[in-house]
Amino acid sequence: MALVGNLGSLITFEVSSNKVLTFSGMNRKVSGRWAEHQVIGGKAEAEFLGPDLQEVSMSIYLSSMHGIRPRKTLERIQEAAESGDYFTFVIGGKKVGSKKWRITSVSETWDNIIKNGDLVSAKVSLTLREYV
Repeated sequence: MALVGNLGSLITFEVSSNKVLTFSGMNRKVSGRWAEHQVIGGKAEAEFLGPDLQEVSMSIYLSSMHGIRPRKTLERIQEAAESGDYFTFVIGGKKVGSKKWRITSVSETWDNIIKNGDLVSAKVSLTLREYV
């Protein structure tokens, strides 16, 4: 098994001959907070207030063909988002950012459903924000 990383105990990203659970299209946003103070007869003055909360978005493909139980995995992610859980996010043995992360948004696409309503594959898009 090749461990890619994890989002706490919620998701373990890994690749093996029996299981493939990875993410794609990860996008990380790091920014600062600024205020602009209006000056009569002159240009506004900018003041740095501090760092803003970082944000990460990614897509995860869930397929029973890759040894994943899509519906069960989606339910665990939904529960974590709705209960306010927060996690350490690790890729390649290194933490992403210095803080923990919370799930702020989950969007699902159910791709293949077979007999008895069994979900075979789905894509989930996650948005994470720093938890301070």
